[in-house]
Amino acid sequence: MQRSADNLDDLLRRGYRFALSLTHDAASADDLVQDAWLGLLKVRGPWTHGYLFAAIRNRFIDQCRREKLITVEPFEDHASKGLDGDGQLWSDDGMLVVEEGKLDLALGRLRPEERAVLLLAAVEGHTAREIGELLDCPRGTVLSLMHRARRKLRQWLQTGSGSRT
Repeated sequence: MQRSADNLDDLLRRGYRFALSLTHDAASADDLVQDAWLGLLKVRGPWTHGYLFAAIRNRFIDQCRREKLITVEPFEDHASKGLDGDGQLWSDDGMLVVEEGKLDLALGRLRPEERAVLLLAAVEGHTAREIGELLDCPRGTVLSLMHRARRKLRQWLQTGSGSRT
C-alpha cells in the first residue's frame, strides 16, 4: 500500500469510526485509535485497515477485560425497556423516520460488538465474511449479531409509535 497522506488520513478516519462504534465515546475512540496506531508503528505493521481494525479491536477487548465492562444481557431485558416514541413518523415509502438523538440513544444501548458489526456492514460496506475476518469470529456469529442488533434497534425505535410490520 502506498503510504500517502490521503491514504493515511482515510485509514485513520475509518479506524476512528470503527473505534467509535465500539466505545460510543469520542474521547475513548481517539485514545483507542492512537494507541493502536502507535502499536502498529512500533512493530512496523502494514498500513491496512484490516491490521488497524484488529489492533483497535484487540485493545478494546483488553480494556474491557481490565474494566470488566462486558456484560451479557438477554434480548428480552432490552426489549422491556423501550425508548420514548415521541416525534417518530413513518415516511411514504414505509421507512421509519427517527430523530438523530433517538437513534444515537438506541445505538448506545447496543453491545459494542453489535455496534461494530453494524458499522462495518452499513458504513464500511463489508460483507459478513469480511467482517468475520476483521473481527476474528465466524460468519454465522456476525450474521447473528447483525440480526439481533437490527431487531433491537427496530423494536426500540418503534416503541410508542404503534407497531408496523
